[in-house]
Amino acid sequence: MEINDLTPAEARVWRAFATGTHVDFRTADDEDPAGGGSWGPERTVRAGVLRALLLDGPRQEGEVAALSLAGARVTGSLELQYATVEHPVRLRHCHFEETPRLYAARLREVNLSESALPGLIAHAVRVEGVLRLTRARFSGMVRLGGAEVTGSLYLESTDLHAPDTEGPVLQLNQAVLGADLWAPGLRARGEVRLTGARVAGTVNLADAVLDRPDGTALHAETLAAEADVLLRQAEVRGRLEFRGARIPGRLDLSMARLSHPGGTALRASSTVIGTLNLRRAQVDVLFVEPEAVPDWVQLNDLAYTSLIPHEPAERRLPMLELGESYLPFTYEQLTAAYRRIGDDDAARRVQLAKQRRRRRTLPWYGRLWGHLQDVTVGYGFRPLRAGGWLLSLLAIGSVAYGLDHPAPLKPAEAPDFDPVFYTLDLLLPVISFGQENAFAPEGGHQTLAYLLIITGWILATTVITGLTRTVSRQ
Repeated sequence: MEINDLTPAEARVWRAFATGTHVDFRTADDEDPAGGGSWGPERTVRAGVLRALLLDGPRQEGEVAALSLAGARVTGSLELQYATVEHPVRLRHCHFEETPRLYAARLREVNLSESALPGLIAHAVRVEGVLRLTRARFSGMVRLGGAEVTGSLYLESTDLHAPDTEGPVLQLNQAVLGADLWAPGLRARGEVRLTGARVAGTVNLADAVLDRPDGTALHAETLAAEADVLLRQAEVRGRLEFRGARIPGRLDLSMARLSHPGGTALRASSTVIGTLNLRRAQVDVLFVEPEAVPDWVQLNDLAYTSLIPHEPAERRLPMLELGESYLPFTYEQLTAAYRRIGDDDAARRVQLAKQRRRRRTLPWYGRLWGHLQDVTVGYGFRPLRAGGWLLSLLAIGSVAYGLDHPAPLKPAEAPDFDPVFYTLDLLLPVISFGQENAFAPEGGHQTLAYLLIITGWILATTVITGLTRTVSRQ
């Protein structure tokens, strides 16, 4: 293409290319490129001119050539299929009338941030650097399946809406990213597909809005992320699909809102997760296989109505012990889930585990008293233990005093000695059978009497404490 064939706007871009000078056609910083279809010839550049620059543009010795353009209306289709482009491509705040085609191209840095485009076709593209689509608006599909980006892919606050097309609105299946998929605030009306993608860094979808209520909103089956997958405060209408994904860091869903009427909102079967963060999340039905729980789980204020599949409490409790701190709310949620299905025994086991976990947070004297309550009556959730202790001590006292009767204090007034009721008199703090005050044991039998009295008071106190706790729970 000869320089004489160029319009004044194109000639300006052509001259700036050799030195990498930035050309900005905008008349105001807050211009909306979505309305760029009405921009005149003074800021219109043909896609063919941009292609000619990138493939065989002018050079200037000692300078780094680059296409750096803002605020232009790009007419025609930017065709770079299979092309090798050695220069940075920065087309920000631009309005594209046709979809750029970068299929299997080899590019340096690509920046289409804040631009309005009818779509992007870039299957199998390779970008030696970063690919920036920050705050771009797409009215068609973004196809990056099989793409390879040695740096990060930026999609912060990017808007994807393709109402007239079928298939995912964003295709990143089998893509390979050398750093992060950075997309906080992403807005996608349609499916986002990350099937089989490999991300060497973090997948950040915090504050994202993923809207596909009639199907899968995020398809991340067999996703391999080397760090975290963040969906904090995200709003997802549709299914989150993480089957077979590998996430050695965190899967963070704290404060996220997930909804998929009539279907599963989150599926993570056969997923390997390092840390699962469900803080302040709200779920109607939570499906968790005990063996699939990662080594670190954060469940602060997680609210769920039911937990499936139904498992014994012993299989569920280890999940509550994975965090460093004692979180009473997690035990209450699990207790409530068991009570809703009528498994009261499992609910009591969870409450007993809660008291034992709480005991570790107390000072030494609190832990000592907790151990006494646990051994004697299981914190009130094992009341039959008190009966067992009582019968055992009753047998010991009855045998000891039956073999060697204590002497009566007043032989003329003393009732007939009964070792069983004498032992009961010592054990029961309130009830009196008239035996304790009528006889005086000596030596080792006196020591045994003191032990029976002290043990009786401990048993009575722990039973009352446990029963009070149980009644208050009801």
